[in-house]
Amino acid sequence: MADPKGFLTTPRREAPRRPVEERVRDWDEVYVPGGLLPIVGAQADRCMDCGIPFCHEACPLGNLIPEWNELVARDDWRAASERLHATNNFPEFTGRLCPAPCEAGCVLAINQPAVTIKNVEVAIADRAWDEGFVAARPPERLSGRTVAVIGSGPAGLAAAQQLTRAGHTVAVYERDDRVGGLLRYGIPSFKMEKRQLDRRVAQLVAEGVRFRTSVEIGRDLGADRLRARYDAVVVATGATAWRELDVLGRELAGVHQAMEYLPLANRVGEGDLAVSPLTAEGKHVVIVGGGDTGADCLGTAVRERAASVSQLDIYAQPGDVRDEEAEPWPTYPKLYRLSAAHEEAGELRTAPAADADARLFAASTLRFTGDADGHVRQVHLVEVDAGRRPRVGTERGLPADLVLIALGFHGPERRAGGLGDQLGLGIGERGGFARDAAFATEVPGVFVAGDAGRGQSLVVWAIAEGRAAAAAVDRWLTGSTRLPVPIGAHDRPMGV
Repeated sequence: MADPKGFLTTPRREAPRRPVEERVRDWDEVYVPGGLLPIVGAQADRCMDCGIPFCHEACPLGNLIPEWNELVARDDWRAASERLHATNNFPEFTGRLCPAPCEAGCVLAINQPAVTIKNVEVAIADRAWDEGFVAARPPERLSGRTVAVIGSGPAGLAAAQQLTRAGHTVAVYERDDRVGGLLRYGIPSFKMEKRQLDRRVAQLVAEGVRFRTSVEIGRDLGADRLRARYDAVVVATGATAWRELDVLGRELAGVHQAMEYLPLANRVGEGDLAVSPLTAEGKHVVIVGGGDTGADCLGTAVRERAASVSQLDIYAQPGDVRDEEAEPWPTYPKLYRLSAAHEEAGELRTAPAADADARLFAASTLRFTGDADGHVRQVHLVEVDAGRRPRVGTERGLPADLVLIALGFHGPERRAGGLGDQLGLGIGERGGFARDAAFATEVPGVFVAGDAGRGQSLVVWAIAEGRAAAAAVDRWLTGSTRLPVPIGAHDRPMGV
């Protein structure tokens, strides 16, 4: 470590956010441009370079965190970029979107605020692009083998890049009109601007990856034809089958899934639409679901100038500090966290019927009621205890012109005669397509990576599984592989 006493003398400082009143008027990222550079060196110096770096183990990618922390502290950005990219294809994605299980595992976090690992990571990634350290790495020679990757989210992109660098000819099939999956149409631009995705896609194209957009395998192109055309297939379609809310009034107009709402807002940003057909402007919005997707809806509704926004979370409000008995270090704790979207809702007071940050905790949805025209006008909810049992006398209603259901996803989409049926894929314990420890299905040459097999998870897990699946495919095609495999990429529990 550059400063042996850094963790004792330097307090934790996170990336500064732009003022709320400024950032809610645009769709740019919420952080101050260049705000990390003046502070990130000292923050990296807080790393203790532990004898056993639990941050390294807590990261599904096995990122070499102490190494690049020291390099940043010494102002050696090129070397830091090399160490970061050695384990992570897309650190600008994880540095912006990952909930940072590495920080939960930071040894310093036993009794002090953790090192700002996520901030250091994104600072390295951005500096690498600014300084021109990131370059295309096409293979020196081709293997003569071909691979089809179905899905262009983080798992598909990681698998495609690794396989291409191993010398295989890779084509990525994406059913949407643009590459990126949920990174493109699910993640709002205020969390990650699309230029971050576009320049990585350009890098993959320069390395030799071929993209086929607006092609849905199983509908536009049969799975049998695909298998006949390629030596191996990687299914990386994600877990896009959303969870439904089965309550009275679900059929009312104005009640939509979050993933019906968010892609339209992103298409406005792409220039496809002038105004979203589901815009929240002037409407009372209620979001059912307390996770990250719900927060994305919240930030989007605030920017669309909703009249009010409330987010319902069935869980009780968590505490501010780790429960050492229930969630001992280094597990990832459930804490009260104030995302940028919640900060915006609280500061702008868009949700007078909700708490200060627009969230209502321990709240369960009972039903929706509407007007004579069949449009939703009110959400009826009740407070619940820790066992999700209703508390007597706590039922109440919230005004609602737009209801967004953000309850997560239960696996890949499955329909009769669709991709899964055509490939002959079974269903695993987690609700994803069945596969073995080497990401292989029972169908020879067909592999599954990311949320399509794992179930709903994190961007860092998707990249880790994409890299690991690529190594498995390379080994299956050639008998051996030099591609690195992230530590424990397949055998750890779902989630963080």
